[in-house]
Amino acid sequence: MKQLIQNLQNGQTILEEVPAPQVKRGAVLIQTRRSLVSLGTERMLVEFGKANLIEKARQQPERVKMVLDKIKSDGLMPTLEAVFNKLGQPLPLGYCNVGQVIAVGEGVTDIRIGDRVASNGPHAEIVCVPRNLVTKIPDNISDDEAAFTVIGSIGLQGVRLLNPTLGETVVVIGLGLIGLLTAELLRLNGCRVIGFDFDENKLRIAREKGILAANPAAGTDPVKWVESLTNGVGADGVVITASAKTDEIISQAARMSRKRGRIILVGVIGLNLSRAEFYEKELSFQVSCSYGPGRYDDDYEQKGVDYPLPFVRWTENRNFQTILQLMESGLLDVKPFITEQIALEEYQKIYDDMGKGGAIASLLVYPEKPSAERTVRHHDISFAGRKGVLGIIGAGNFTKMTLIPALKGRAIQGANIKYIASANGLSGTALAQKHGIAHSTTDYHEILKDNDVDLVMITTRHNQHARLTMEALKAGKHVFVEKPLAIFEEELSQLLESFQRAERLSVTVGFNRRFSPHALKMKSLLGDAPMNVTATMNAGFIPANSWVHDRAVGGGRILGEACHFIDLITYLTGSRVTAVCMNAMGPQATEITDNASIMLRYENGSTGVINYFSNGHKSYSKERVEVYSQERTLILDNFRTLEGYGFKGFSRLKTSQDKGHKTQFQELIKRIQTGGAPLIPLDEIINTTQAAFAAIRSLKEGAWVLLT
Repeated sequence: MKQLIQNLQNGQTILEEVPAPQVKRGAVLIQTRRSLVSLGTERMLVEFGKANLIEKARQQPERVKMVLDKIKSDGLMPTLEAVFNKLGQPLPLGYCNVGQVIAVGEGVTDIRIGDRVASNGPHAEIVCVPRNLVTKIPDNISDDEAAFTVIGSIGLQGVRLLNPTLGETVVVIGLGLIGLLTAELLRLNGCRVIGFDFDENKLRIAREKGILAANPAAGTDPVKWVESLTNGVGADGVVITASAKTDEIISQAARMSRKRGRIILVGVIGLNLSRAEFYEKELSFQVSCSYGPGRYDDDYEQKGVDYPLPFVRWTENRNFQTILQLMESGLLDVKPFITEQIALEEYQKIYDDMGKGGAIASLLVYPEKPSAERTVRHHDISFAGRKGVLGIIGAGNFTKMTLIPALKGRAIQGANIKYIASANGLSGTALAQKHGIAHSTTDYHEILKDNDVDLVMITTRHNQHARLTMEALKAGKHVFVEKPLAIFEEELSQLLESFQRAERLSVTVGFNRRFSPHALKMKSLLGDAPMNVTATMNAGFIPANSWVHDRAVGGGRILGEACHFIDLITYLTGSRVTAVCMNAMGPQATEITDNASIMLRYENGSTGVINYFSNGHKSYSKERVEVYSQERTLILDNFRTLEGYGFKGFSRLKTSQDKGHKTQFQELIKRIQTGGAPLIPLDEIINTTQAAFAAIRSLKEGAWVLLT
């Protein structure tokens, strides 16, 4: 199928061939008929992409500080590589979609195949959208009109926050599409509406809608004009829907407001506020968040957990419904806003002229029978007779920034990647094209049933690791699964049964730290004597609403990340964990923490302490390991510098940061091609996973947990 994407690195807007998505649980699959181009939002993305690196930095100064902190902790080259990888990630365009349902996911009961629906799906021939972001379209509303549902909800949410009353005077600054919709909704609320814009075409449409509209460039002083129209009182409310970098707009909004007036920001402007302007009138100011309550809430949008209507009357989906009801009744007429209808294949007619003004609403028209193929061939490569043929399931940051660059590096020969699978098809397609991967797909079963594929590499979200590992083993494939192996103990029990049935197949978990040249050197220096190991991870803050902290999806950072250092200490000591105790900052009876200390007791008498903290400064080293044994000490700093004290012939090893990924994959591919013992002994993988579970249990029970 075809999808419109934006390349933020070079500014190109591309109609890409990508695999069609599959329907997910709690979602519907939609064949698109129309989508509306958001000329404001999408123009900003296009202009940002076309800007040079310095201009991009100026537009996002908060990101520059993050980059500088990362340079201090990780070094210049890894940081630049991460920045360019991020900019090279394709961005799907569009969020105003209309189409017909062609598949319904498990758990969706009130939408059927054949229904016409509006959603926030992107500009793509087929889209998969969660139920709470989809609403049915009444029969008497055309596809063209219904395409305004989502963008109309943005204006509606701004109006709801303003809470206008009958007879109030409200100013709308910026009469683009959202501004015009906002102004019309305010008139439906019984308000007198004043509008400002620099485009005469938009001003003409506004006046035809009964809005008092003026062009500041034609000599009208916005503040004085509002004062004259309100007998010196000022506006009851101001809604800013403009997009501009200047601070003058917020200043004008304050000066044209009455005492205790309300200002709502829907657009994007400079926000250096004058305290005096707000203080003297005791003004209120609020920023509107997109379509309404539920936006950016993963529980609402992705998991389908609705807010109860008696307590949250207007969610984003109920705002969608309101816009459609207003259209159905004839109160909201969006047809005058339609500037042009362009076939999807001719999208450049819209995007080439995007910065020139004139257009208000541009609609993309889609073909009646799009391709629904879930696998797309990008490179004509034969894999017949080869060994070490790979299929990658997952195309997120780890795959993009670590896995594929390592596999494609000069050190690794014969890493033949035949497939890359991603849920939406877009991220996998971008990586396939960039790195010469033969196929991208949204159906990972294509990888499992292909006899050419020897090794399946799983880099999805953590809740899928155990299930996909078992499926790959059942399909007769070797498996590499990025840590953790499992996030629930029941999954580990099921995996143990799968391991027993797949004796000739290997399973490798991404415990890469043990393959770092620093870890290898430490192991050779230490020998087999008991030791004390302390590992500190300055892990960095991750917001509480991230999937990583979701027990059912990410498992939490102890299971998902601290397990790296359980494995590393196991490798260094050459022993197995027998007991675990974890203490954490904050509430104790919980499974989710990222500020904790884990104590490990080993069979050979060694001890380990893992300090996993998220409350440190970003510029400090992220990882530090100290080993004390036989009056000798090793200090490893961030996998860049290893210092030894008390060792004959060794005092220091310094490299660029090397956490062992390349060596790990090099050795793994070699074993797949030529055979040999598992890269990491399976009993060590299981012991590390059990130790991570024991840490969580210890925190809940407040006691040491013994491993059997």
